[in-house]
Amino acid sequence: MARRGASTVRDGVDHGPDEDTPEGRRRRRTRTDEFVPEQFVRVDDRSGAPAGRSRPPAHRVVREPEELPADIAQELATAAGPDWNFLRDRVSERMAAGIGAYQRERYRDAARILRTVVEAVPNAPSPLELLGLSQYHQGNWKAALPSLEQFAALTGSVDQHPVRMDCHRALGRPKRVEALFEELRKGSPDPEVLSEGRLVLAGTRADLGDLDGAVRLLVDAGAGRLVKNPAERHLRQWYVLGDLMERSGDLARARELFLRVRAADPEAYDVAARLDALGPPPRQRRTPNRSRGAR
Repeated sequence: MARRGASTVRDGVDHGPDEDTPEGRRRRRTRTDEFVPEQFVRVDDRSGAPAGRSRPPAHRVVREPEELPADIAQELATAAGPDWNFLRDRVSERMAAGIGAYQRERYRDAARILRTVVEAVPNAPSPLELLGLSQYHQGNWKAALPSLEQFAALTGSVDQHPVRMDCHRALGRPKRVEALFEELRKGSPDPEVLSEGRLVLAGTRADLGDLDGAVRLLVDAGAGRLVKNPAERHLRQWYVLGDLMERSGDLARARELFLRVRAADPEAYDVAARLDALGPPPRQRRTPNRSRGAR
């Protein structure tokens, strides 16, 4: 999440592809604020939701917090005002339970619990943000938007703009995707968030058949640049750009980008399968050396 208190909620979860995430290409492919990589599939894939995220290892146990982080508790108290004295116990317990359910990726339970927190304290940003993300991860694009829009209005944050963009993309609203990206770009976001929004926009343009425009958007932003120590966003950019290159027929460039991803992380996304599907690069014919046989 955006603010420090909200981000505390996620620290216990591997939001990698969505990461998932934020998240196959999100939707399994779903996206989050930080948008650690998802389990990318193809960028035009809309099955099951942001990027967005990779499941925690089976052996890993994410425990429900016994109490709320202090900053989230303070946020709720401030939003509730004088009513906090009456609401504290019930709302704190439910917020902690909602956080725990979200961390375990039990998004249906998280949404049900967090909805009661939002009803009790409607102007607290964190429960709105988590409620919207929980609905997003279930593929409830339309239901996710009001909570995320209210979160943005209350905080002025653009951290969840990529999620909102992806919801509008799923609902077939490319103009809203473009408009939200402009807001995101002007909001001086973290590089991870801006990168994630750009990937959503590229996917939207590709959905409309504008593969050249999608590729140009990423290339002009430096998404294809070789980086010595790539961060998560570089792997996502290379993967998505490789997918677009493959779809536009440039198999050599697609292979090169997928190889970069595999070199940095052999288990990233489905890159191994994508390389297998592309097959080995064509052998280069040797040019006969005519000078050797000349008399």
